[in-house]
Formats: sequence, C-alpha cells, structure tokens
Amino acid sequence: MKSGDLIPIGRMAELNHVSIATLRLYDRLGLLRPQFVDPDTGYRYYGIHQNARLDMIAYMKELGMSLTEIGDVFGKEDISLIEEILARKNEQIHAQINELRAKHDAVERAIESIERYRKSPTTGTISLEYIDRRFYWGIPCQDDFYAEGIDGYERELARLRRALMEQGFDHIHSYHVGTSILQADFEQERFVPAQVFAFTGSRSKAAVGTAVLDSGMYACIYLDSFDDEIPCARQLLAYCRQNRYQIAGDYVCEVMTEFNVFDQDKRSMFLRLQVPVNFGK
Repeated sequence: MKSGDLIPIGRMAELNHVSIATLRLYDRLGLLRPQFVDPDTGYRYYGIHQNARLDMIAYMKELGMSLTEIGDVFGKEDISLIEEILARKNEQIHAQINELRAKHDAVERAIESIERYRKSPTTGTISLEYIDRRFYWGIPCQDDFYAEGIDGYERELARLRRALMEQGFDHIHSYHVGTSILQADFEQERFVPAQVFAFTGSRSKAAVGTAVLDSGMYACIYLDSFDDEIPCARQLLAYCRQNRYQIAGDYVCEVMTEFNVFDQDKRSMFLRLQVPVNFGK
C-alpha cells in the first residue's frame, strides 16, 4: 500500500465519528489493528478499507454486544457464536421491557391514586362505582390483624413481600396491596382476614397463582386510617342491606396509596373498602 493511501488516526477517527482514544482501545483489544505504525513516532495509520470493520463493531455494539463478546466473535470467526450471543441479548431485552412496563403501570396507578385521593370525599362517604377487572397475587393471612392491630398487619405485609420476591415479582408491586374477608364472614359481620395480596397489573396475568377480581359494580367507602376500617366496613355492610343490594363476592380493603413522608413512625394509608354488589330487579 502506498503511503498516500494511509489515513492518520485523527482523520480515521473523524471519518468514523469515534474518538482517537476509542481507536487506541480497539487496537489494544485486538478488534482493529492499524495498517501501519510508524516505528519512530508510534503514530497509527489506517487503510480506508478498515472502515468496514469499524462499521461492524459499531453495529454489534448497537445490538448490545460488549467489546469482549465482539472480540470473541472476531477471534473465532464463527457465525453461530453471533447468533448465540444475540439470542441471549434478546432474552435480556425482553426482560428489561417487561420490567419497564411493570414500572410504567405502577407509576400510572400511583398517579391515579394520588389524584383520586385529592378529589376523594370525606372519610365515611359511600359511593357506587364500576371497577374494571384486576389481577392480583396473594397468600393466606396467618394473623388476625383486626384483633392484633397494626403490628399484625405489618407482619402480614412483610410476609407478602417476601413471597412476592420468591415468585419473581418486582418489588414495586408490593406498594399496591389489599386484604380480603370471605363473603360469608363479611355478611355475618365476622371480620377475619382471609388473604393479603398485591395487585399485579394486567401484564403479570400469566404469573403462576395470579387470580382475578371481576369487573362490576362495587359499593365503596373511603378512609385514611387503618383504625377506622372495621367501623367503616360495618357502615358499608349496613348501606348494602338498607338498599337491598346483594353482595356478590368477597370484601376487599385496597390500599390506594401511602403517604409515609411526614411521619416515620406511622403508616399513613388512603384506603378504599369495597364489595361487589348486584341489584334486585
């Protein structure tokens, strides 16, 4: 090759929109050796045809391959190795996408819950609402936290979070939780917790053990204190009886959002108590 055909490292970097330091790194890693190195100055020179190798390195990096992986491919010259690496990258990308979707769903739920809190009626106000289908994953309650108080609830919540982690759920799911009372117990005013669970969002519906709360009309009452749940639950039951609504499923206490910002010693919750109802015709 004629010396006039050689490209100095600075010009090679400029032509390919990379830094001189990057070209030196590629040389050190064996990804792209210069065509000629001046023995006196150590200055690197490249051939114009080497742009193709730089383009390939850039493409592989865009696909998510590391420089080590690119070096392995170049060293072994095995096209099947590229396929194997990209298959792994594809799985990683899908996992990242699912994680981002779960976070996106959680952020949207948080915004909706805060807006609902700002516009909610005073504690004890009852409403009839249509609630869309929801997916959840839960475990049976071990403690009767209605009898034991908030400490019992905290133990159940800790158990739920451990179980969620063991099932591979993102931690962010554990901030939108609920508890339930079986329909028969609720109708007879036996306030015994049955399940503690996390709302998982529609994207987690395929997870093992995920259950569904059907869409429908719910009698609801809002409150902002754990200590007020039982009195408000009684009020909700009385409202259904007074209006001859038929209770159509289990009672649910849903933690819409939490505001543990101003008091480090108290869990501040905004709750929605709810039961599905049918109307006698």
